[in-house]
Amino acid sequence: MRNFLSAFLLTAALGTTVMTASCQDKPSPAAKATGKAAGATVTIDYSQPAVKGRKVWGELVPYGMVWRTGANEATVFETDSDLKIEGASLPKGKYGLFTIPGENEWTIIFNKTWNQWGSFRYKQEEDVLRVKVKPSANAMTERLTFTIAGDKVNLAWEKVAVAFKVSK
Repeated sequence: MRNFLSAFLLTAALGTTVMTASCQDKPSPAAKATGKAAGATVTIDYSQPAVKGRKVWGELVPYGMVWRTGANEATVFETDSDLKIEGASLPKGKYGLFTIPGENEWTIIFNKTWNQWGSFRYKQEEDVLRVKVKPSANAMTERLTFTIAGDKVNLAWEKVAVAFKVSK
């Protein structure tokens, strides 16, 4: 009985260690960007995929298709105040942040269904706001990164950056 109990406890301890290690070493770790934009607190919860030597735009992330704008769960955009995004109204709240990347133009999408895995259940009829922005060339960024600075929210990954203006 003592040997059985010892074996059980050792197996449980090793299993917990392996689970903890695997959660910490996710290929696309969780990240959060929080900042003030136009007087509002904006928070973006997302997962950070890595380039890993791949061609991202137009291949890993196809042009012209809805993308979860990250990895794993859909990216979540939250604001504690009403805002204008590229001049269009966005009420305070929590949204799924999706995009449709393009070589010369991106569509930024704020969708009322924020709690979902990827973009598999994305429905256009649940969009609260869509705006168009232009991508720009950027220094190589290995992991998808969001920043909130002044009146802009910026996304950078691989050699592309996309920003959208935030105002009251």
